[in-house]
Amino acid sequence: MKHVKKPVFFVVFLLIAVFTYFSIAGFSTFYGDIETVHVRGIDDIRWGIDIRGGVDVTFTSTEDYDAENGEMDSARAIIETRLVSNNITDYEIYVDYNSDRIICRFPWQADDENFDPEAAVKELGETAMLTFRKGFSGELAAGQTYEDLPLVLSGADVSKATAYYDTYENIYAVQLELNDSGKAAFKDATSEAYVNKGRISIWMDDTEISAPSVSAVIADGVATISGGFADYDDAYDLATKINGGALPFKLVTDSFSTISPTLGTGARDAMAISGIIAFAFIAIMMIALYRLPGAVAVISLAGQVAGTFAAITGFFSFNDSFTLTLPGIAGIILSVGMGVDANVIINERIKEELHIGKTIDGALYTGFKRAFAAIFDGNITMLIIAVILMGAFGTPDSICSIILTPIFTWFGVSTAGSIYSFGYTLAVGVVLNFLFGIFTTRLMTMSLSRFRVFRKPALYGGKKAERSGN
Repeated sequence: MKHVKKPVFFVVFLLIAVFTYFSIAGFSTFYGDIETVHVRGIDDIRWGIDIRGGVDVTFTSTEDYDAENGEMDSARAIIETRLVSNNITDYEIYVDYNSDRIICRFPWQADDENFDPEAAVKELGETAMLTFRKGFSGELAAGQTYEDLPLVLSGADVSKATAYYDTYENIYAVQLELNDSGKAAFKDATSEAYVNKGRISIWMDDTEISAPSVSAVIADGVATISGGFADYDDAYDLATKINGGALPFKLVTDSFSTISPTLGTGARDAMAISGIIAFAFIAIMMIALYRLPGAVAVISLAGQVAGTFAAITGFFSFNDSFTLTLPGIAGIILSVGMGVDANVIINERIKEELHIGKTIDGALYTGFKRAFAAIFDGNITMLIIAVILMGAFGTPDSICSIILTPIFTWFGVSTAGSIYSFGYTLAVGVVLNFLFGIFTTRLMTMSLSRFRVFRKPALYGGKKAERSGN
């Protein structure tokens, strides 16, 4: 990076400015009353129970069914999967084995203004029993019900359903992935004698939601439901119902109520104002102490904060919001502090090089090079801590939890959304610190040093006039 061109600063600065604006304000278009969100802003953040409150819902089995402990655990895992699939990481789930009840608590949606707990519960999807049966409703005689159709699979036999667009056939479709328990049964149900001669219908309790024809023998446990989908939303709706219905028994909603926030939006706003004041104070201090590199550091810190918000909101419309709690905000503030520390180390190294008589080019090159090792050590340590927190208190199917399963498998499930939120924002902040605090800062500083007006050692904290050598 010894020969960074002059325009680089303006390009990078413009990119950071635009990125910061959209990560905070977002971007959406309207067609009549229909809003299409293209870029999510901070208004799309889903706040945790501690900040905005949420819903308390109790699920139970039907009166005529006595669920076993293993089935209750399976139902709990499926509800947890539904929460995670909606990017709801701040939740609590308790199982009462004696009365076959599952108590679930989760925060409101970002755009929820009615605070209707009954409507919020619907976000978890259908709680009806899902079954796959040989034949379809059109084959039922008078007086027959869906239970008269031969059972092929239950929802527990389905691993995952995914909606997608088949570019080869130019149609929307749903791919089914079956567990080992369902592969053999599905292979028998789609035997050669049944290909192009029958259907496998999909039922939610007594409601038929799909009845695709059998066009091939399914021996590998991966099936495709195609045809009949008008658009992606139709295919996605079927996939969601299949995923939501993979329960070992039927659950019904026993009760639901609202949960008051433990701290509230007032505490969030107070912390946000404190963060803004602290950032302004840091900006003044950095510019006063380090002059030109200090101003560049402030720009990089702004980009780091914007990047953190972008990672929380999902930024683009295809990615849902991450649940942010007050400890998560603390993680953002801590990561910004680490970004400040990184820039202080860099600028002090540059000042040291200038004080021993090096040129601006030599001081910048050596200063960034010498500072990297210290910054890397501090940040990698914090990143390891963040990963451990996310693995210990995150959802069981998160990447960090899977990686650390050999360590934490002995301690059982200990999901805690507030701690997971802290680990997440801290990890994101550390990664962005490498990007903005080191790479971006270096690009902009090197670029500015190409301008004659900025080739004064005093602007970089030095006192001596520039010499011709390094």
